[in-house]
Amino acid sequence: MIITRVDKIADGHYHRDGFTFIELLATVVLIAIIMPVAMQGISLCTRLAGQSRQQIEAVSLAKTKLTELVITRDWESGDQSGDFGADWPNYQWTATLTDWTDSTMRELDLTVSWLVHGKNRTITLSTLIYPEED
Repeated sequence: MIITRVDKIADGHYHRDGFTFIELLATVVLIAIIMPVAMQGISLCTRLAGQSRQQIEAVSLAKTKLTELVITRDWESGDQSGDFGADWPNYQWTATLTDWTDSTMRELDLTVSWLVHGKNRTITLSTLIYPEED
């Protein structure tokens, strides 16, 4: 039970301190309605932030691996695949070499894949390579 103090002011109006039980009950009901919606919104934002972080990591890993393949000329051995070691255990990569429209150029595609909530996600970076004649 909530006790409120009611004072009669000189001009005849009453003044009370505190809240009535009905006002507190209405507030609790309103919070009970709003809280699940707010928590669902926070959960969605957290999940999307995690997915964005994973996608940024995948792009960074793809860029690094693509650069490594070009510099070391490992792309010359054809299609390749692998992972990124113990530091990045959830990511795998696949490199594919194809002819480009210009017969002197080759296209090197590097695809990084990872799982998000049981679904396979991929990102692909490509570059053109001009094979040197030996």
